[in-house]
Amino acid sequence: MTQLPPSIPNVDVQEADRRVRDDDAAIVDVREAHEFAAIRAEGAVLLPLSAFAARFEELPRDRPLLIICQSGNRSMAATAHLLRNGWTDVSNVAGGTIAWQRAGLPIRTGPPDSGEGDLPG
Repeated sequence: MTQLPPSIPNVDVQEADRRVRDDDAAIVDVREAHEFAAIRAEGAVLLPLSAFAARFEELPRDRPLLIICQSGNRSMAATAHLLRNGWTDVSNVAGGTIAWQRAGLPIRTGPPDSGEGDLPG
């Protein structure tokens, strides 16, 4: 019997921001490095979808993960992948970085500082 895809939990950007501040959630940006350099949610870590299948095991399991991309499509796929592989506290950020910026939430632009966007060791 084939495994059915899990139901994908979604949060809006305001809830994602609250969870980062109150619940020690990590924002994982699955866009490519050039997109991340242009604009990103403050504090986000970068794990591009192009490398996701090879590196997703590096993501922590002991804290909530909020997966974000530009608009919410790529992050939906990454969220589903994590849920299928045993992560339990993971949500897709609906509307992505576009919605994050439109909501006036903290962003960074330009080339990342040294270490910015690195996955937690």
